[in-house]
Amino acid sequence: MTEGFYQIESTGLAGLASLARGHFSGQPERTTASHVRAAIGWLPLVVIVAIGAWLLFGYASKSADSEPVHLAIAAATRALPLVTVGLAKDPSFDPATAEAIAPEQPAPVDGLKISSQSWRRGGLGSNAFVTMTLRNTNDYPVKDIEISCAFARPDGSHLTDRSRLIRDTVNMKSRKTFTRMHVGFVNVNASKAKCSLLAASHI
Repeated sequence: MTEGFYQIESTGLAGLASLARGHFSGQPERTTASHVRAAIGWLPLVVIVAIGAWLLFGYASKSADSEPVHLAIAAATRALPLVTVGLAKDPSFDPATAEAIAPEQPAPVDGLKISSQSWRRGGLGSNAFVTMTLRNTNDYPVKDIEISCAFARPDGSHLTDRSRLIRDTVNMKSRKTFTRMHVGFVNVNASKAKCSLLAASHI
């Protein structure tokens, strides 16, 4: 092959023509071999082009196939009726035959009242002792009664709050007096107190 290039350089175009005639006419075996080599040289390029065309065609066909699916889903979504959550009624529910829902029972503290209360100081004036009478109007006894007492100055301005849990029982439809219950330490300027009920337990 180098020999041919040297001949082209030395003889020019006329030499190239004579070289081609001698190549095709006198040596048929070399012509077949050069065609095979040329075909083998072009084979990778043909394979790459074929793979690229196959990938491009496959992507286009997938896009074409998926588009009707998206359109069908969108059409089905538009065709669905609107549903309002929470406003639909159960057709099997009949207010006339349904059982009445029992109202929430009042808390035990709702039937418990403070009928009287008073307080005094003790322990060098820093302890508060409360005396109160509780009245239970419930149809059941109550226990674990929690109270809160607010203490104020003579002008009515608030000072402090104290609470206490009475671990005793007040029977139904009855009264009970609790004398000199210690509710905690208070400010020496406190002159007024008012207690209220916070909670009670049903027995």
